[in-house]
Amino acid sequence: MSELEQLRTALSKISEIAGTAVPNGGIDYRDNNSNPSSAPGICTPKSLPQSLLAAAAKTATDINPVNAPLIGPIAQLGPEMAAGLVSDPLRIAVLTAKYWGPTPRTLTVSFMEATPADLRNRIILHMNAWAQKCGISFKYTTGTGQVRISREGDGFWSYLGTDILHIAKSHQTMNLQEFTMNTPESEYHRVVRHETGHTLGFAHEHMRKELVARIDPQKAYAYFLRTQGWDKATVDAQVLTALDDKSILGTAPDQTSIMCYQLPASITKDGKPITGGLDINATDYAFSAKIYPKPGSAPIEQNTYEDESAFVETPDYEFTS
Repeated sequence: MSELEQLRTALSKISEIAGTAVPNGGIDYRDNNSNPSSAPGICTPKSLPQSLLAAAAKTATDINPVNAPLIGPIAQLGPEMAAGLVSDPLRIAVLTAKYWGPTPRTLTVSFMEATPADLRNRIILHMNAWAQKCGISFKYTTGTGQVRISREGDGFWSYLGTDILHIAKSHQTMNLQEFTMNTPESEYHRVVRHETGHTLGFAHEHMRKELVARIDPQKAYAYFLRTQGWDKATVDAQVLTALDDKSILGTAPDQTSIMCYQLPASITKDGKPITGGLDINATDYAFSAKIYPKPGSAPIEQNTYEDESAFVETPDYEFTS
């Protein structure tokens, strides 16, 4: 299999697993007694409603043809199953990745609420930490940005990659609950850079099977029910679903990746924590540079989806599970 085919397969599989994320990005970080949990805020990337999946898949493929799933491997499933899959736009949509492609670009950023200039600049500065190595950067706009940030919604979350182009302009694409200039610098590194990774299309690193294998399912069910209010299906989707090694292109499993959950020793089989990433590390930078190469020339503005037609107008649509 060529490197391009490996890349397509990897991105499609990551997109498929990421698509199992709980659509409700708002998380109540309290235990069953309504006391603040000691667990760090956990991100839940958001998924598009089913009605937008086919259109979003077309957008992703138009922007970056590598996002399209390979039909060849699908054919190996057998004529009947393959025919059903290829003829079903929604199934194809699930297998379509959400990466922005190798062409350097600048994504515009706006804020849903009145936000002081120093806070805007601080958030965007941390978003642009990825741009040190990769070809995508972020720029504030006084208009409606492609990335739209709210500090009032519940929890920390972002839609994945090119999916942000299908969120109504009246809705945020990223949520940074209660972020202010008083928020510790460490949280800007841990949360803002993590959510920006999702905006770039990156799923959670803890889905690697070597890390999932270390987790005791029964302890995980009890822990996440107590600290996050998650049911068994949510824990399965968010924590216990592993990527197939054959679908992965890139670095070895990395529990210090910024895209990895911090998981306590109390739910692992070996009694050791999965440390999770507190900042973008060397492997994160290496992978982002591979997916989004940074040439010597300055990034170009994105033009294809800059006009009003870039956004699916659904002002009355409620993005809930």
